[in-house]
Amino acid sequence: MNLGRCAVVGAGRLGTALVATLGTRIDIAGPFGRGFDGAGHDVVILAVPDGQIASAAAAIVAGPLVGHCAGSLGLAVLGERECFAVHPLMTVTAHGAVFAGAGAAVAGSTRRALAVANEVADLLGMHAVEVRDDDRAAYHAAASMASNFLVTLEDAAEALLATTGVDRSILVPLVRAALEDWATLGGAAALTGPISRGDEATVARQRAAIAERTPELLALFDALAASTHALADRRDNRT
Repeated sequence: MNLGRCAVVGAGRLGTALVATLGTRIDIAGPFGRGFDGAGHDVVILAVPDGQIASAAAAIVAGPLVGHCAGSLGLAVLGERECFAVHPLMTVTAHGAVFAGAGAAVAGSTRRALAVANEVADLLGMHAVEVRDDDRAAYHAAASMASNFLVTLEDAAEALLATTGVDRSILVPLVRAALEDWATLGGAAALTGPISRGDEATVARQRAAIAERTPELLALFDALAASTHALADRRDNRT
């Protein structure tokens, strides 16, 4: 469908990346700062922090379809107007983002609005999935666990490894292989390591080393070990 004249509000990483990518495909302006009213545009995409979406939407004049890019929020934050949501499920750094091939959570208050959300995702090269308002917080939490928490975990592993004088680069092939195995097989089938094998003596030695060298990571290790035991039990009890 023809989106007409589009605009992006929000000059941060996401807004800048959206304009750079969409600008090669459609008529899009911006990114604009706060207070932009959307006059003369058919579609306005709000790429602003979650806490600023309501006020940014309130500044838009009647007429344009307005959409936000928040993962955990539904459409109500945009007020009583025809609206949509497109959440690119991809990291955006200061260097930009590669949206093509990633997922996008979409929603729309009308069929037309949902079609616009799907079209924006398609123009970005993303795979759109409709996520209902009451599911969006859970969807976004899963995304944070899969990406943000993964980075936190790898940083913890790096901190422990640093006590041996070894650089984190040695872990990278292992991490990538584990991630690919999970993507292909799912968690239970992809699980390896001492807990998976029932080697409690090795786990005890690992725990002792962490307690001695990086005691601040012990609670994290214990929580993850408990969850990994549960995953191994779930795998072993399948029929």
